[in-house]
Amino acid sequence: MKTQWIFISILFFGLLTAIFAAINTEPVNVHLIFADMQLPLIIIILGSTLLGGLILGLMGMSKQYKLKRTIKQLEKQLNEAQMAHAVPSSSAVPTDTAPFPSTNTSLGKLPSSEI
Repeated sequence: MKTQWIFISILFFGLLTAIFAAINTEPVNVHLIFADMQLPLIIIILGSTLLGGLILGLMGMSKQYKLKRTIKQLEKQLNEAQMAHAVPSSSAVPTDTAPFPSTNTSLGKLPSSEI
């Protein structure tokens, strides 16, 4: 649903920009660092909008690439941790010895005279 609203917003903004650019068609002077030229305002408006969209798209792609790289690194660390946890260590307790000595005393039961 979020993607649909983003797409609708982009279309609406593009329509507003196109209408605004179509209204402003008179030529204007553009002073660049290396040259001065006269261009229709519609070209400047649409060119600026397209350049802004391109820059925003490249920034988004860069962020997405970094996130994918981080995910791959974290998945690799997770796999390494799971493999290290699955391998039995050499300091493990041998299975042939019992962990507690066996005794015949019953714990937790008191004679009725001590209650």
